[in-house]
Amino acid sequence: MVSFENFRKLSLSFPNAAEEPHFEKTSFRVNKKIFATFDEKNNHAVLKLTEIDQSVFCASSEKIFYPIPNKWGKQGWTIVELERVRPEMFEDALKLSYQNVAPKK
Repeated sequence: MVSFENFRKLSLSFPNAAEEPHFEKTSFRVNKKIFATFDEKNNHAVLKLTEIDQSVFCASSEKIFYPIPNKWGKQGWTIVELERVRPEMFEDALKLSYQNVAPKK
């Protein structure tokens, strides 16, 4: 299980990461681009993965990781159930999400 406080701490540990509201959710951004959101109502995160990374995480645990069921999901946006995910697996996925959005410098 990953708490929101751990999610926040990990997200803000990345270079130039910032926390901002995003509609009714909390978003984590780098250079104004979202790499993760937190949905308090449903207690899940949404991460921006590549299609390949998304397929690997979803195949390993489809009740924990699954694509958003719309066009955003086809672009790699992936729901993560925070009550079910192992902290190490979440940290790996969050790092990939950040790297997918962060400048390549």
